[in-house]
Amino acid sequence: MNIVVRGTNWVGDAVMTIPAVRQLRRIFPDARITLHTRSWAKGIFEDADFIDEILTFEPEKSVFKTVLAQAKVLQEKQFDLAVVFPNSFESALTVKLGKVSTSFGYAKEARSFLLTDAVNIPEWKNQKHEVFYYLNLIAEIENKFFGTKTVLESEPRFDLTISSKRKTQARAILTEKGIDLSRKIVAFCPGSTNSRAKRWQMESYAALNDKIQTESGANVVLIGANSEADVSLEVAEKSKIKPFVLTGKTSLAEVTEILSVCDLLVSNDTGPAHIAAALGTKTLVIFGPTNPVTTQPWNSEIIRNGVECSPCMLRDCPIDHRCMAWISADEVFAKVKGMLTLNENE
Repeated sequence: MNIVVRGTNWVGDAVMTIPAVRQLRRIFPDARITLHTRSWAKGIFEDADFIDEILTFEPEKSVFKTVLAQAKVLQEKQFDLAVVFPNSFESALTVKLGKVSTSFGYAKEARSFLLTDAVNIPEWKNQKHEVFYYLNLIAEIENKFFGTKTVLESEPRFDLTISSKRKTQARAILTEKGIDLSRKIVAFCPGSTNSRAKRWQMESYAALNDKIQTESGANVVLIGANSEADVSLEVAEKSKIKPFVLTGKTSLAEVTEILSVCDLLVSNDTGPAHIAAALGTKTLVIFGPTNPVTTQPWNSEIIRNGVECSPCMLRDCPIDHRCMAWISADEVFAKVKGMLTLNENE
């Protein structure tokens, strides 16, 4: 069996598909599984033991050109089964034109006719964690091929592997930036690429940085994409004790490596929070406009102010941003202290 998995378009979603792909490997232990995904995802899945190949691409200016080019790649690979995680019309059209004999995906975006097996959106979609949305698709595949749905019977397994070589590379990057590896390392991800409303106040991150460096002696490292560099620079500017700013200076692969050697990540509801939690790094997520029931990074801890208008899912707050503004640096620091102490006792 030659299987292609079309990966998702956001970092957090990509991590949330891990249990589903692991289950796909379990039910097809002898299959060749290829992840077809955007180039950035290679840094996350490079050491994954549940896939055989990563087939990357970058979208062209024309969606139609991208579809035709990627369909040609799929044709050449002669896949027997496609698992289409994105809900887009484009992703379903690609596997259709790629002549994959069997294709599973959700019946969204008027694309059911492009899939051999279009799965109805489950009624519980907005009441359960997003990981079960992806697992449900694999359960439907298992049901078609084997008449069972054992996929849904076990606890989702999220763990990601990072090679010792990549961890060594991470430590080299940190040392080069002047970071003392004999001290604990706390990473912050103060930005968010797709929503300003998800950002905890920069003044609060700066105050938290000062408290951590003063009271615990840990290094504080700011990470994120280049588009979030202005946020990190403002956090650093407002900080009395300057953190190390790596935002925009590292690739996603390097961010993944760095997170694997950190003691703790404090983050907004962003992709790196999902990566850190999957790597087994202690992760504290500050939630505001989004819903932790469906998107909390697995095995993470959260801080949330349950105001009446949250979760609103808006990208910009139309009022006073109370869901985030009313969370104090003292409150977050109390949680951070407990998590760092836990690390010492492990």
